[in-house]
Amino acid sequence: MADLLIKNAQLVSNERCDILVSEGRIVKVAPCIENEATNVLWLSDDEYLSAGWIDSHVHCFEKLSLYYDFPDEIGISKGVTTVIDAGSTGAQNIGEFYDLAAKAHTNVLALVNISEWGILAQDELSDLNKIKKERVQKVLKQYPDFIVGLKARMSKTVIGDNGIQPLVLAKEIQKACDDIPLMVHIGSAPPELSDILNCLDKGDIVTHCFNGKENGILASDDSIKAFVWEAYNKGIIFDIGHGTDSFNFHVAEVAFKEELLATTISTDIYHRNREEGPVHDLATTLEKLLEVGYDLPSLIDKVTVKPAEYFSLNTKGKISEGYDADFTVFKLCEEAKVLTDSNGNKRTVKTQIVPTQAIVGGVCYDTNQL
Repeated sequence: MADLLIKNAQLVSNERCDILVSEGRIVKVAPCIENEATNVLWLSDDEYLSAGWIDSHVHCFEKLSLYYDFPDEIGISKGVTTVIDAGSTGAQNIGEFYDLAAKAHTNVLALVNISEWGILAQDELSDLNKIKKERVQKVLKQYPDFIVGLKARMSKTVIGDNGIQPLVLAKEIQKACDDIPLMVHIGSAPPELSDILNCLDKGDIVTHCFNGKENGILASDDSIKAFVWEAYNKGIIFDIGHGTDSFNFHVAEVAFKEELLATTISTDIYHRNREEGPVHDLATTLEKLLEVGYDLPSLIDKVTVKPAEYFSLNTKGKISEGYDADFTVFKLCEEAKVLTDSNGNKRTVKTQIVPTQAIVGGVCYDTNQL
């Protein structure tokens, strides 16, 4: 007998289907499935179902004091089935994070910080002696199903006087580790954004892509800088990484109009910007991109298919036989809401995206959104 039968699932394509789940995997997707299952979940006509949302930039190692949260508070409670912690821990403490993460209901994965202790302090890349290739290689072998990439934060409060050198070392580590994905945080100079992008290759990820800082993607005349186009056209991945200080409506709107689109959508969430804003959750970040002009199918693609593809999560991101039974159930509510970006700019929107359930491995969890 199957574990779960989902009936009347409306996809963002507006197609409807039934989905049969057994032992945590999808075993059948069809217009109508008549099957006895331990549990049957009937979705209402106003609910949508997508593959489980993946938030590919969060901070959820609860033992840190600077940036931390709890996986289930930013995961299943918010309709997110998988979170990827973006460099909170390094080679010295990622084992402790692994043990804690295993206790969560939300799927938790990690990018290992190239600095050996992660973000214990804001300036983790100011001491190059903390960047040790051999230790990163060791933990990648220890936790191959947990660590899905590397993280380097390249902005002035992080690097001290080291300029572009931490990123040069990050690229060396990446090459030594079979070209594992590399996510690079951008912000205020130094280093200059042009120098960062010149170091990157196709498939590397730039997070905080639509920040409102002078060292961002827009020139003073609101045009997109030429070297940014070069990087984008080369295949560098542009990730939202909203965060407390890294998403600006105007920058996102100019980029959308010029057809420089975010590849993936993530929050850079931790307890403070979850509780106090402006991030709150992944659904709110999706609402902001909906206001910018993205349509719903493309938004869902950028939190399912695309992050699964770029981080080689080969059984996630799609509703298809053989894939993990991870789903997000949500509604579109036509009710006004004021959204605020990282610079205090506000937009009043009419459509809210409200997750109602997160389903992880066929197990259903109600959200705290309603």
